[in-house]
Amino acid sequence: MSTATQNQTYLNFINGEWQASSSEKSQGSINPTNPDEVVGNYQLSTKEDLNQAIEAADHAKTAWRKLAAPERGNYLFKIADILETRVDEIAETMTREMGKTFPEAKGETMRGVAILRYYAGEGMRKTGDVIPSTDKDALMFTKRSPLGVVGVITPWNFPVAIPIWKMAPALVYGNTVVFKPAQEAAITAAKVMECMAEANLPQGVVNFITGSGSTIGQGLVDHPKVDGITFTGSENVGRRIGQGALARGAKYQLEMGGKNPVIVAADADLDLAVDATISGGLKSTGQKCTATSRVIVQSSIYDEFKEKLLEKVKQIKVGDGLKEDSWMGPCASESQFNTVSSYIDKGKEEGAVLLYGGEPVKEEKGYFITPAVFENVTSEMAIAQEEIFGPVLALMKVETIEEAIEVANDVEFGLSASIFTTNIQNFLSFIDDMEAGLVRVNAESAGVELQAPFGGMKRSSSHSREQGEAAIEFFTSIKTVFVK
Repeated sequence: MSTATQNQTYLNFINGEWQASSSEKSQGSINPTNPDEVVGNYQLSTKEDLNQAIEAADHAKTAWRKLAAPERGNYLFKIADILETRVDEIAETMTREMGKTFPEAKGETMRGVAILRYYAGEGMRKTGDVIPSTDKDALMFTKRSPLGVVGVITPWNFPVAIPIWKMAPALVYGNTVVFKPAQEAAITAAKVMECMAEANLPQGVVNFITGSGSTIGQGLVDHPKVDGITFTGSENVGRRIGQGALARGAKYQLEMGGKNPVIVAADADLDLAVDATISGGLKSTGQKCTATSRVIVQSSIYDEFKEKLLEKVKQIKVGDGLKEDSWMGPCASESQFNTVSSYIDKGKEEGAVLLYGGEPVKEEKGYFITPAVFENVTSEMAIAQEEIFGPVLALMKVETIEEAIEVANDVEFGLSASIFTTNIQNFLSFIDDMEAGLVRVNAESAGVELQAPFGGMKRSSSHSREQGEAAIEFFTSIKTVFVK
């Protein structure tokens, strides 16, 4: 494992050059394992800086669009190779900056490499169809046109994979990019940007700018030269972005919250279901939009499942993500720690029974909390309805699979869901009736493959899809061509 540079100041990357903000201000990114440590400093950018980045992207868009798609793909191959050489360094930075364990951070970084290579290959794939015309002397076909300048706004929980799965398709389909990462993960994002800079893309094709959501994020939404906004983050922010983009006719893509259930049927393999519930709900300290939050169990096996679950949850080692024996790291920030703690208090107040956990880890100085398991949870409770984004599992007892699916759907989110069963009718009913964009059978809720479409239903999404071949639908428009 490499030794990360302490307290380095990272700059914006605008029009092919690293530069400080015109504000001459920077801010430290804090290590949630040790809040006394500053991982690095990032720029507190201004509207002036943002305008410069957008102008650079706008100026570069015509030449980039006219470059052959395979050539654009070759740049992505080059970025992937550079990122792969720095995987340990970037993964360590991620662990120090937002707390994810090093094996998880390394896996995410390698996922970024794979995403880049997947979309690099998209440069060689078809982007249109020939369509029969009613005129025998005509040729009719479709082709794809890029949006132009795309604003990319990303969260702190996957600071490598999410930016890459937005930027890679945006670039290969001919768009230029202005990338604003979450402040809590700005240093990790800066290191990803370093890999892109090293690949020598043409000036202005990718621009990187850090700062507050109210200044930089809102500025991207409002700017008339930004043709599309792709956002992953909280629902409240996402709704404001959607409304702002809609008001001026910009295209927008929103991936937001989840309140994801796992259903455990009476015929399930309980050991498999327990392991997947723990992995899906508690890895990354539950800070995934696809994390398992509600555990809906048939009554005939409820007690056995609960006993097995608690036995394994109690064995989880919470600690510094850079230590090999740590299974779960801290909450990513003091704010996130306080949010999780407040939901645990709210669960108790509403009458749910805390079976285990939900306590600060007193031996650690960072934002550590033990995984919490509640029972006697009912659908009207806040811990069954609202996204906590932390290591909290809510056990809910039901009699039938029909009731389980009804309870699973009784939320305003619809991102992911899973069921554990060996009964064909059970999982067929689940696949058809579950109101979620990602449904998984005998697998944890928190899993998505890069070559498959990803996105939610209901309040989880703007109903578009990311990743796989589906990404082309957002980042391009169809042009129908008629030649006589």
